Amino acid sequence: MTETDTTGRLQRVLAPVRERWSRLADQERQLLSLVLVVLAATVLWLLVLAPARTTLRTADAQAKALGAQLQHMQNLQAQAQSLQKQPPLGWEDALKALNTATQQTLGNTAQLSANGERATVTLQGASADALAQWLVQARVNARSVPAEARLVRASQNGVATWDGVLLMTLPQR
Repeated sequence: MTETDTTGRLQRVLAPVRERWSRLADQERQLLSLVLVVLAATVLWLLVLAPARTTLRTADAQAKALGAQLQHMQNLQAQAQSLQKQPPLGWEDALKALNTATQQTLGNTAQLSANGERATVTLQGASADALAQWLVQARVNARSVPAEARLVRASQNGVATWDGVLLMTLPQR
């Protein structure tokens, strides 16, 4: 389609509008012009200015949230790098550290047994906080992470507890 065709088609569509406009009284034209200006301003506000204003209003909060997220990620990175720099643990040392963490943190709610490169931790009524703390200790001190977890949430006296089995990784013997 050429530009001439488009212009001709536009003129044919606008011809009745121009004719109607020329028949309006001056006061009606002014009033209609005012309505069109208000309508254009409203559309401009809704499509361009209001979203930009909202973005500007929320930019500080978003920047603070992103800054906090960046700080958290940098802390995790530093923690991971410090763990990578630690010398590797032997099987006995890792098992000893895992056993110590189990006894100190989970107490009689957990039993630990080792089998090759895996340690099995059986939980019965372990509190969620103690389990979370134990997982951190296992990762940091024993450098052991869960390879498999089969946990069931239970409740004792209105407090959430966990029953189940965790298979933890250990270094090779």
